[in-house]
Amino acid sequence: MTEEQEAEPAEQADDVAEDVDEDTEAEPEGLQNGDFVELDYTAYTADGDQLVDTTDPEVAEEEGVDDQGQEFKPRTIVLGEGHIFEGVEEAVIGSEPGDEGTVTIDAEDAFGEYDPDDVQTVSAEKIDEDDRYPGANVQVDGQQGYISTIIGGRARVDFNHPLAGEDVEYEYEILGEVDDREQQAAGLFEMYLGMEPELWIETDEVEEEVPVEPDEDEDDDDEPAEPEFETEVVEKETLYLEATPQMTMNQQWMMGKQQIGQQIIDQIGVDRVIVQEVIDGMGMGGMGGMMGGMGGMGGGDIEEALEDADVDADEIVEELEGAEE
Repeated sequence: MTEEQEAEPAEQADDVAEDVDEDTEAEPEGLQNGDFVELDYTAYTADGDQLVDTTDPEVAEEEGVDDQGQEFKPRTIVLGEGHIFEGVEEAVIGSEPGDEGTVTIDAEDAFGEYDPDDVQTVSAEKIDEDDRYPGANVQVDGQQGYISTIIGGRARVDFNHPLAGEDVEYEYEILGEVDDREQQAAGLFEMYLGMEPELWIETDEVEEEVPVEPDEDEDDDDEPAEPEFETEVVEKETLYLEATPQMTMNQQWMMGKQQIGQQIIDQIGVDRVIVQEVIDGMGMGGMGGMMGGMGGMGGGDIEEALEDADVDADEIVEELEGAEE
């Protein structure tokens, strides 16, 4: 056996070892993009002068922001979806539940550098009378800003973000990975809307119109036939969501329900989202509305309607006469 022949098995063994190493390296460790994680964090400007955000109720109380109607508690985010500053995401990726750390986000990557050109003088007529004072948040020509000074009919409006030019320091702790999909959905709604609606996931059987495959034996020279459909029963995984009055009036939901629903479908992996509106049963207010609706009825119709509603008409008349006296 020559030296070259003896070397071949050794080279093959090295190749196999390299393949094994590559396979091992192909599986990253720790949390990765797409994972749902529960984070506890507090962020201040780097000089420590101003609170930027927190999930800690004690910090919120110390800073005097606990009375703003916001619930301060750990938040669920999806890594890689831009739910938190990229620098914090990069620190979390590869970490494990229980890890904690501190990250400083440069102003450019936080709320942007301060731009003096974004301070403009505008006519006070463009600003609502109630908002014509220094510090007021205003919207002018579709831009959001705040008034720095106002003199006579002119106002200086700063369109920079209030934290522009500030580095931000984040202290965070990874409380855990969130695997339950209902908890994942609840966490996303909390982040998007600032509230957690009642929700649940079910698998439903749904009738669906599906196209029928054309007959392969048809003559190619024939004109294309009209597409045909047939009804099939398919299973669809559905996220049910109870729409409370608070949620129905939520500005973020009113303006972006379609987009939010699509993001939930994509990130949770359900087929559809169904929003259910709940209407409470009639109390005395409902009776008042019913009685108001009877105003256009004739006398006989009123008596029949009261009988149907199991209401004693004589008692109502007596109460009305007593009120007049």
